[in-house]
Amino acid sequence: SNGRPVLALDSRDLLAITLEAAPAAVLIPAHIWTPHYAVFGMKTGFDRLEECYGDLTGEIHAVETGLSSDPAMNRLLSMLDDYALVSNSDAHSPAKLAREATCFATELSFSGLRRALRRPFPGLLGTVEFFPEEGKYHWDGHRACGVRWSPRQTREAGGRCPVCGRPVTVGVLHRVAVLADRAEAGQPPAARPAERLLSLTQIIAEAEQAGEGTMKVQRIYEQMLAAHGPELKILRETPLAALAGTAGERVADGVRRVRLGLLKVTPGYDGVYGTVEIFN
Repeated sequence: SNGRPVLALDSRDLLAITLEAAPAAVLIPAHIWTPHYAVFGMKTGFDRLEECYGDLTGEIHAVETGLSSDPAMNRLLSMLDDYALVSNSDAHSPAKLAREATCFATELSFSGLRRALRRPFPGLLGTVEFFPEEGKYHWDGHRACGVRWSPRQTREAGGRCPVCGRPVTVGVLHRVAVLADRAEAGQPPAARPAERLLSLTQIIAEAEQAGEGTMKVQRIYEQMLAAHGPELKILRETPLAALAGTAGERVADGVRRVRLGLLKVTPGYDGVYGTVEIFN
C-alpha cells in the first residue's frame, strides 16, 4: 500500500541469495532498533547480529541507526564497534530526502563506498542526524491511550499501560539501555562525529508561525535555495548574516538555535513522532 515490498524471507537467507547473485553486494540492516521488523527491535529482534545472520554475519560491515537512535546511542554497545554506523533517509518521500545522511570523502563509485564501509572505514566522515527524540519510537508508550513514558517509568509500572492494562510498546532508548555494556563516556576511538539538524522548512515554518506546506514557507524556502545553494549547506555552513539578509532575522536565529542544539524536544513514542520547539 505504501510502495515498500514485504519479503517473507529469513534475514540470513536473504543475505545468502544476495551474495549468490552479486558476491560484491553490500547489505546494510536498516533502522536496527525499531520495535517492529528490526534486527534489535524489542518485539521481533535479536540480541546479537550473529543470532540473525548466523554463519554470514561476517558479510555485514555496516548498520543503519534509524531515526529514533543516533551513533552515540549505538556506541554504548561494544558489539557494534566493528561496524560502520550510517544514517539514511526514506526514499518514498522526496521532501524527506537527506533529513539523515552519511558523509563520505571517497571516490564516488560503488567500489569507493564499499571500501569506506569496511574497517578501518577510510573515507567515512560521519553522519547528519534527525534529533533521535523526534523519532516515533524513541520513548516507550501506548498510543491508543496517550501514554508516553521514559524507560524508568515503564520499569516502575511493570511495562503495562495504566489506562487499559496492555503492555506498552518499548522504544529504542529503552532497548538500547537493555543491551548496552558501556557508559556514555566510553565512546570507541573509531567513532565518527554526528551532527543534528532540522529541515529548513521546519525552521522557516516555526519562525513564521505557518505550516510547512504553506505558500509563504515554500516561497522563503525557494528564495534561500536560490540565494545560498543546497539545503544542507544552508543549515550547516552559510553565515547567519547572509541568511538574515535573505529570510529575515527570525529565520536566521532559528538556524542558529538548531546549530547549537537550543531546542525543546518532546520524545516520540509508539508510532507518534516527537515534537521540536525552536523558539520555546
